[in-house]
Amino acid sequence: MKRVIVISTSLRHGSNSDMLADKFVAGAMSAGNDVEKISLVGKEIQFCKGCMGCQRLGRCVINDDVNGIMAKVLEADVVVWATPIYYYEMSGQMKTLIDRMNAMYPLDYKFRDVYLLTTAAEDEDYVPKRAEAGLTGWIDCYEKSRLAGTLFCGGVNDAHEIEGNSKLQEAFEMGKMV
Repeated sequence: MKRVIVISTSLRHGSNSDMLADKFVAGAMSAGNDVEKISLVGKEIQFCKGCMGCQRLGRCVINDDVNGIMAKVLEADVVVWATPIYYYEMSGQMKTLIDRMNAMYPLDYKFRDVYLLTTAAEDEDYVPKRAEAGLTGWIDCYEKSRLAGTLFCGGVNDAHEIEGNSKLQEAFEMGKMV
């Protein structure tokens, strides 16, 4: 059994990336894993101030929801990020959270496998590449971890548009394999 944290970064209710995350969660749970989904909806996540206080304290000096999320990520075996693609990049709230997780850099961590689930209105293969590169930059700072898998579902824009799409089953199967 693995401890799996799925971070859904879309702030839109009924979002396609959140629905992809839900299927991944269902797959991981069906395989007997301990799974928690963290939605950024309603979370207070301020911008990093670059003060580097986190490097001395092992936590961020800003009192918002980030320290609690980081604590869960540090204890997870698997971390899954789900994001809509905006302007060929990860969502701003995902990038802000990644920046704020700078406090984790000097700390011990358990996660080895990191996954990325993305959705976008555009459906060309290159659409998620910048988001993947951005996440890989974060993963590279944790040399015991790796990008274990990605799943992109393009051609979905409106809320719930992903319903009935075969990528939902792929997300379920990917979750089962963690």
